[in-house]
Amino acid sequence: MLFRSRRTKSRKIDSFSALSVGDYVVHDIHGIGVYQGIEKMTLGEVTRDMMVIAYKGEDKLYLPVEQMDSVQAYIGTGGERKPRINTLGRPDWEKTKAKAKKAVEDMADELIALYAKRRSQPGFAFGRDTAWQQDFESRFEYEETDDQLRCVDEIKKDMEKPVPMDRLLCGDVGYGKTEVALRAAFKAVMENKQVAVLVPTTILAQQHYNTMTERFAHFPIGVQVISRFKSAGEQRLILKDLAAGRVDIIVGTHRLLSKDVTFKDLGLLIIDEEQRFGVKAKEKLKSFRENVDVLTLSATPIPRTLHMSMTGVRDMSVIAEPPTGRRPVQTYVMRDNAMVIGDAIARELNRGGQVFFVHNRIKDIRETADRVARMAPGAKIVVAHGRMSGETLEKIMVAFLNKEYDVLVTTAIVESGMDVKNANTMIIDNG
Repeated sequence: MLFRSRRTKSRKIDSFSALSVGDYVVHDIHGIGVYQGIEKMTLGEVTRDMMVIAYKGEDKLYLPVEQMDSVQAYIGTGGERKPRINTLGRPDWEKTKAKAKKAVEDMADELIALYAKRRSQPGFAFGRDTAWQQDFESRFEYEETDDQLRCVDEIKKDMEKPVPMDRLLCGDVGYGKTEVALRAAFKAVMENKQVAVLVPTTILAQQHYNTMTERFAHFPIGVQVISRFKSAGEQRLILKDLAAGRVDIIVGTHRLLSKDVTFKDLGLLIIDEEQRFGVKAKEKLKSFRENVDVLTLSATPIPRTLHMSMTGVRDMSVIAEPPTGRRPVQTYVMRDNAMVIGDAIARELNRGGQVFFVHNRIKDIRETADRVARMAPGAKIVVAHGRMSGETLEKIMVAFLNKEYDVLVTTAIVESGMDVKNANTMIIDNG
């Protein structure tokens, strides 16, 4: 239902230049309408700029621009679904807000009960680090940052407590969250506990599996991945081994939350970008949190998660220190300029890299790809968006990951799960 995501699916407007005629907006009192631009109106001897918002029927709201902080840009839930326009003077918007408020209060009560239950229940207290743990960590090929080491220490101390851990690990992309998580996973396996790694996309599951296979290669640790890349027969065999305890670490998407997935002795659940999962998945995750150590990784935690951490409901570790030698991201905001874009793509390709070109409108993404091709002659270009079948999308993503293409022209779907170390340039087309 629309009201459930109202707060997290809108943003305050800093200036009316951020809006285009026809955009959906949300007024604090009157609800959802359609922005129709700015008009000058003379009232008496005073001429003022008025923001015009159309509502259901022929109703229009004329709002002085100095009051535009009462209006938010409506973003919605993605796709082509249009929001329902409200009617001026009707109580439907107030009812919607009341329902949303009740839902938030119910969720808060549920979360408080859940975390109180976690604190009152005994969990498994892991022992101190083994010699193998020290050997495993010493094989990391990069120098850890102080933040990484501090976060590892915080997580291990939580795992060694006799209550279930629920810790949020925050850090920018490339700051080393995965290595911190791997050290926690290794610690769990050393106590004969199983580890589940839950990720939002099949591509990311495969990438995590490849990383773990490489990092755990010198140790007798069984790692498996369950995804659409596996046949039905392969999945049945993996799940049989998991239930028997022959799989120490399993990586997968929401498939891991299916009823046919059972563990012999699950000790640690690692969740990568929990906000990417749907309501049903989150309901299932609540049952895990009652008696299993949980480590959540996120580069962009949602406000609710951050608030829970700040108020002590959840513990939080932060990696704010970039790895040694990492250069700061350079961001340029400018008008569409074919020469500049072509030069940026050429520079990236000349060094052997790849480029993300983000264009968040499916209806003309093919035309955009043709335009990119003209700006970057000779570049191998591929298009990806959310209306493609899962199988087609995965093949494209894997091909790009394997450097078969130079430029990926895509919608914002790319943000939900692919780590391409070779792509250091992203061009975002607001169109």
